[in-house]
Amino acid sequence: MSSKRKPPVSFSRNVELVVDRALAHLDLRLDLHEQIKACNTIVQVQFPVKLDDGEYHVFKGWRAVHSDHRLPVKGGIRYAIHVNQDEVEALAALMTYKCAIVDVPYGGSKGGLMINPRQYNVEELESITRRFSRELIDRDLISPGGNVPAPDMGTGAREMAWIADEYKRLRPHEINHLACVTGKPVTSGGIRGRVEATGRGVQYVLREFFRHPEDMQLADLSGTLEGKTAVIQGLGNVGYHAAKFLSEEDGVKIISILERDGAITNMDGLPVEAVRAHLSEHDGVAGFPDAAYDPNGLAYLELECDILIPAALEGQITAENVDRIQAHLIVEAANGPTTFEADKQLRTTGTVVLPDALVNAGGVVVSYFEWIKNLSHIRFGRMQRRLDEMRGEQVAHALEVMTGQKVPEHIHSQLTTGADELALVRSGLDDTMRLAYQEVSEVFHNRDGIDDFRTAAYFASLQKIAKTYLEMGV
Repeated sequence: MSSKRKPPVSFSRNVELVVDRALAHLDLRLDLHEQIKACNTIVQVQFPVKLDDGEYHVFKGWRAVHSDHRLPVKGGIRYAIHVNQDEVEALAALMTYKCAIVDVPYGGSKGGLMINPRQYNVEELESITRRFSRELIDRDLISPGGNVPAPDMGTGAREMAWIADEYKRLRPHEINHLACVTGKPVTSGGIRGRVEATGRGVQYVLREFFRHPEDMQLADLSGTLEGKTAVIQGLGNVGYHAAKFLSEEDGVKIISILERDGAITNMDGLPVEAVRAHLSEHDGVAGFPDAAYDPNGLAYLELECDILIPAALEGQITAENVDRIQAHLIVEAANGPTTFEADKQLRTTGTVVLPDALVNAGGVVVSYFEWIKNLSHIRFGRMQRRLDEMRGEQVAHALEVMTGQKVPEHIHSQLTTGADELALVRSGLDDTMRLAYQEVSEVFHNRDGIDDFRTAAYFASLQKIAKTYLEMGV
């Protein structure tokens, strides 16, 4: 008689198990363990909205605050038909640990609305979003100094603009109303580089990994990113930008792209922009020219490649398929794509995994920049750009006086171009992701008993969170 199959471990429990593994390496009181892991607040709301069919439809949503050891708390709002309370709590916890890893002074929060946004027109989505916003604002779960949402799966700059406008309508005398949410359009208080931020952060982490020969050796990799093969699961905002930047700027060959309707493969490399355009037009990758199509997309997680980038949903690499994963390096652009059981197996086989809490933190880093911009009421670069240009002109002039030769035009242009907002955002993001990776790598190499990057990342994060709690007298 075959034994009964164990029920799958919940997303929040998977996160907890990883935290427990890291906490075992920290000398902390057990009650502090529980305080760090606990979700402080979870609110469920249900509300009716009258739609174009003339009927009232009832929607259910959540907002979780995992930890407010630092304020404001930060975390996206996702619109998905499968979203549930456990998922929201797990994602809020990940936000707490993620912010600490990259030294962004936020606590962790997350929101979710059980809805398929594709089923509604723009006017209906705006009505639903504004009503959901009111429910959260009335409960102090959206505010510039308390709880600051951002885009997530199923939401974007448009939804954030609606939320900011609704907050302004309800709090007309709050001069910092734009700081109540990040990920807004640039014309509505957003910041350049926010849309690409998470995917750009994936690129910066990978670049830093390839600057550490001792880490590359663990994954049996060498050289540079140029010519490395990669498989991307999910060509949404994060996966698209990561694939685009890695292929166009670093020479990575994207050999397979997995989407909802299956996978396409071309061992010579796929043109990311063309695939994205096809996906937008046809709502799938089937039929893309010059590529082999297979409706069984999940099987292509197992394709042999240098780098596997899961950038879709949680729970994609599991105990059922982990033995068939052939990638040298797994880079978790999605939240929670690897279950705890699968992660244990990957640790046993020595497969290198760069964890989600580090890899996809670029979004919250640039959200932090946007929040600072909104609070300061001035765009980055406004006060120093022309000063940079003037100093560059002086350097160019000095070189010409000293050498008696005219500085070549391309060098002159580089010297005399002051940094604008986008350049400063990318610079700050690059610096943040580099330093975070270096800290995690240092823990991995120097802390006895820690033999994987996920535990190292959580150790670094938990150490900072615990210090904050202890300084508060907890």
